[in-house]
Parts: sequence; C-alpha cells; structure tokens
Amino acid sequence: KILNARHLTYHVGPYGDYEPGTSANEQVANVFSGVVDRVRSIWGVAKEELDYAAFPWIHESEPSLVGIETSGRQELWGTIEEVLEVCNHVEGTVPVINMAHIHARGHGKMKTSEDYAELFDLVRESYGGKKFYCHFAGVEHRMGNALHYTQIKKSDLKFEPFAEYLAEEGDWLDITIISDSPLLEHDAMYMLQHYDKARQRLLEIRARDERQVKLARQAGMSDDELAEFERQAAEEKSKEAEKESELKEPAKKTVSKKVDTSSMISFEDADDEDDLF
Repeated sequence: KILNARHLTYHVGPYGDYEPGTSANEQVANVFSGVVDRVRSIWGVAKEELDYAAFPWIHESEPSLVGIETSGRQELWGTIEEVLEVCNHVEGTVPVINMAHIHARGHGKMKTSEDYAELFDLVRESYGGKKFYCHFAGVEHRMGNALHYTQIKKSDLKFEPFAEYLAEEGDWLDITIISDSPLLEHDAMYMLQHYDKARQRLLEIRARDERQVKLARQAGMSDDELAEFERQAAEEKSKEAEKESELKEPAKKTVSKKVDTSSMISFEDADDEDDLF
C-alpha cells in the first residue's frame, strides 16, 4: 500500500485434487475472497493515519484490485472462462488476460483480428467493464502448453492482428498492455509501433472513403449508384492487388559465401538486420 499499487496480479496454480469445473472454481473463489478481504483490511486503517501522513493515498484511494491471470498450461487452473467466472463472483477482482497463455493453451488459436474480437466479446458479455490488463509476448508452445516466452518476431503469436483489432474496434477498451518478452523494452516499442501503424492505416482508409462519398454526392449519384460505385471500386482494388502480386519478381536465390573459419564468431541475428523492431 505504500507504493500505491493499483493492481496485484496472482497466478493460481495446479488443479490439485480438483477436476476442472464448478468445484475448482468455487475453491478458487473462496481463496480470492480471503485475499480481497485481507487487502481491504490493511488499507486505510484510521489509527494509522498519522503514521502514514506522508502517504495520503493510503486513506484517500480505494484498495488495490486483485488481478487473476490466465494460465498457459493444461494442468493449471486459469482458462479465460474460469477466470471470468471467478471474477464475476468475487468483488474486487479483475481478469488479467495473458495473450501468450491463451494462445498456447488454445494450440495457437490467436491468429487473426477476428480471434481477438471473439475473445473480447466473450469478456464483455461474461464480465462487462472496459478496463483491462493484458500481457503480451511471443511464446513457444507444444500440445496446448506454454514452454517459455520468446521475442514476438520469433513466435507464431503475432501482434499485428491484435493491433488491428484495437485500432478498428477497441475504442470501448481502456486497456493496459504489459510486455512479458525477454526483450522487454524492445518488444514494447515494437508493439507500440505496430499499433500506431494500424491506427494510421485505419484513418487513411476512412479519409479515402469519406472523400469518395463526398465526390459521388457532388456528382449527383443516388444511394444505389453510390453502392454500385463502391462495389466496383473494391473489385478493381482487389484485381490490382492480385496483378501486382503476380508481377512481383521471384525472390533471388541467396548465394552461399565461403566463411572464413578463422574470423571471430558473430552473435548478430541476421534476421533482425532489416528491422529494428
């Protein structure tokens, strides 16, 4: 409470003697009810006001929220459904959505922006609210279990679809994304960069569409004519994209060079030379 922590995140652990289901969820809910009560009991004690005069938030702020994070292994309690159910029953708790864990536990399920839309639709319908904490990193996984975090570029969990979802449909969210990557600051900037790009693309598309509609209105087109015009424009754009892809030159074959074994070993990753983030 001295640090004025607004959020405390907990991992539950193995199912133990319980099977996944209602009994396990009830046990976890009972545990977190005790955690929330304990947090509230040490927050804002009136007789300690003078002792903590230098820390006014202890008496003025609300107690820290207790976050319950999704897990990334089959034997651990913490599917997104389980976390949402417990958070719904225990006041003072909030879900912490770890995308790498959800991706791994779902055998690589988070692939498109639609997958993220489906996830947050579930969260909105089951839990409500708009303020969320999310963890993101690359992840190596096998058979529905997370093995370890990796650099985002090295993982099959890509940030671009998440960025697209946030740019297109994430206006209702008050979301904090926390980098869990081994390259902590590097991948944090990588995510920010891709979100900015997705946002910029969306603004450009909207501006172009608004301009086309404005020009069509000025030309005196009816609603039906405007709809047909937009359909034709979309078809032409699709054909142009296909034509461009066909005209692209095939990738040049890489010429292997003889390596001087007497030279020093390089620890630089060749894959990263063309992209800082």
